Amino acid sequence: MTELAQPATSTSPDGEPSAREFRDLQPAARPTPPEAGPTPPGAGPTGQAEPAGQQPDWPDTARLGQVLAQLAALPPLVFAGECDLLKTRMAAVTRGEAFVLQGGDCAETFAGATADAVRGKLQTILQMAVVLTYGASVPIVKIGRLAGQFAKPRSRPTEVRDGVELPAYRGDAVNGFEFTAAARTPDPERLLRAYHCAAVTLNLCRAFTTGGYADLHQVHAWNQDFVRQSPSGQRYEGLAGEIERALSFMRACGADPEELRTVEFYSSHEALLLPYERALTRIDPVSGGSYDLSAHFLWIGERTRALDGAHVDFASTISNPIGVKIGPTATPDGLRQLIRKLSPDGDPGRLTLITRLGARHIRALLPPLIEAATTEGIPVAWVCDPMHGNTFEAPSGYKTRRLEDILDEVQGFFEVHRSLGTHPGGIHIEFTGDNVTECVGGSHAIIAEDLHQRYETACDPRLNRSQSLDLAFTVAESYRS
Repeated sequence: MTELAQPATSTSPDGEPSAREFRDLQPAARPTPPEAGPTPPGAGPTGQAEPAGQQPDWPDTARLGQVLAQLAALPPLVFAGECDLLKTRMAAVTRGEAFVLQGGDCAETFAGATADAVRGKLQTILQMAVVLTYGASVPIVKIGRLAGQFAKPRSRPTEVRDGVELPAYRGDAVNGFEFTAAARTPDPERLLRAYHCAAVTLNLCRAFTTGGYADLHQVHAWNQDFVRQSPSGQRYEGLAGEIERALSFMRACGADPEELRTVEFYSSHEALLLPYERALTRIDPVSGGSYDLSAHFLWIGERTRALDGAHVDFASTISNPIGVKIGPTATPDGLRQLIRKLSPDGDPGRLTLITRLGARHIRALLPPLIEAATTEGIPVAWVCDPMHGNTFEAPSGYKTRRLEDILDEVQGFFEVHRSLGTHPGGIHIEFTGDNVTECVGGSHAIIAEDLHQRYETACDPRLNRSQSLDLAFTVAESYRS
């Protein structure tokens, strides 16, 4: 995304870069990269076939090739210079000088590419970022899990209902959610629709973040709906009042910096559908590097991080800042090999390790992983995904998560890093701006019997905005301590 502005804060602890210093790290402007030709589906950067997991079984491969050719001829969704700018922000995270807030839908839907839905998610990120910035006194790197998260890995390729077996729902970029043969058949046309929905979402984010909506003077206006009546919303109102008084003091002193009026915001998604990602990969004419311009930040999932797999191979060839999900099966030696493969030059800001270990295991499993990465000597950012390791099925059959477990994993993440003297660099969460009932717990308590009321996710359960604020306050307190 085009540079939108600087993080909405001008305060930082002693020795840490302020928002204005962040602006000075911006790389020189780059021209628009030229479009690249299509890569054959299923082929790697060298054109040779490689093992690629979690790929749909496209029934019409001829049409798939035509769609990929169209995608390769379309404009990039983001630009190489923006990816480089994010890398400088992530480099600050690796040095312990900033904190990442990354979040959004588990699985975006085409129907969700509306102004209200995008504003709700952006509103949630803005409120959480305010809590974290004010509470932790550190610049917040804001990355949306949006404008591309239209595909999902699945544990099984098919789903059975009442004796009928159909392909599993793999996200709107592949097939439909409805349990019919027509909807569940992978359709290449959906890749084009995913591209256009991503473009719409990015344009809406640009409009909101540069058109006045993200102005820090609007800090109260982000809290006008159901959240305001919740305990976390009321706590936020108190913080917003303190910020408003500080802004009034600054204006009285003749200071009204532009950094407070807009925010810097980046897009991200899992680089799962390799033909789509390769079709949107371009060569930057300035550096000569290869960039996947479907998003600023791409990550490799827990199911596709095999060292010799096509996803890791693809990620090793692009110049974007990238992440890898690290689950309970990861070993120290395997992690060291991944780090060497994905960041051989040790470029700060290049690689983020996103742990998803579960509240019960993080305190035991995380230390040897951190120690292994530290001994490798390659700088990485550590981010906690407290969602995926804490999923369970309620008695009613709904898949859910306890906010208590999510908070416990985050606290364990901070405890381990504090004990080892390393930097807890951020959180990666699934949330929505809507008043859903998908996760249990929170200051505005949701119980298992409430799940049916507004269970709207297309895949995994998400925090609603009130629960997201509960999490933000906990993270701010953990970071401060």
